Amino acid sequence: MSAAQHRVWKLGADTDTDVLAPGHAMKHGIDVLARHCLESVRLDFVGGVRQGDVIVAGPNFGIGSSREQAAAVLVRLGVVAVIAPSFSGLYFRNAFNLGLLLLTCPEADKMAEGEQVALDWQAPAVITADGTRLACDPIPPFLMDMVRAGGLLNQLRARFGKEAVNG
Repeated sequence: MSAAQHRVWKLGADTDTDVLAPGHAMKHGIDVLARHCLESVRLDFVGGVRQGDVIVAGPNFGIGSSREQAAAVLVRLGVVAVIAPSFSGLYFRNAFNLGLLLLTCPEADKMAEGEQVALDWQAPAVITADGTRLACDPIPPFLMDMVRAGGLLNQLRARFGKEAVNG
């Protein structure tokens, strides 16, 4: 279990990839693109998000296009996990490939904006500020290995060497 406390940023249902990585900023690199993350729904997000924060959202997080930058901007901004009742299949795979933990939690709506929560990666579960454990769907070990490695490319580099992956 993670002893670290993670601050919650709440979003609603159906958060799409265009909100996470807006089309008008896609021509720029990830650093510039990240500065536009959620600007149409949470103007305070980019200026306020800190390393270790989590997003708690409603159902269907990551719907829309298959752009992997929608997960990459959250990693760049220091978000360690997104917790929601459901995710788009493409977003789910892109997030784990980039080292972003997604926790499928049917009771995600029980967490409050700004609340400090702990993550139990083994169970998996979220422990709320009042000690309530919110169960999350199991995560296959190979996906957890990707998160721990910081994404698929980092995992492959560790296993096969930089030259084998980049070369």
